[in-house]
Amino acid sequence: QVHLVESGGGSVQSGGSLRLSCAASEDAYSSLPYNSYDMGWFRQAPNEGREGIAAIDSDGNTAYADSVKGRFTISRDNAKTSVYLQMNSLNAEDTAMYYCAASTVWYGGHWSLENTYDYWGQGTQVTVSS
Repeated sequence: QVHLVESGGGSVQSGGSLRLSCAASEDAYSSLPYNSYDMGWFRQAPNEGREGIAAIDSDGNTAYADSVKGRFTISRDNAKTSVYLQMNSLNAEDTAMYYCAASTVWYGGHWSLENTYDYWGQGTQVTVSS
């Protein structure tokens, strides 16, 4: 079992930046080291479905949705069992609850699909005002 806790959300004006963090902890029954997990960031705006926006695999390869490409950067620090999402040039359309997720198998081309991931955090709210 992997527990994920997001932090770093908040309110920011359009054009501003935020850095989200997701800390992972494993219980004593986990058989996989953190660095073997593929990690993803999703977001969900009110009355909308959950959107996969960025992912990083165990080798450090990254993928981004077109909606955030060039503005958001995903990274990971395996020593701290954490993944980060640096968000720049934020706009009102980025307002959403942001979730991190962990996959125990390589996500391949399915990095943006919810059912690819086995563990989810509770989310952190990001609100961008224009």
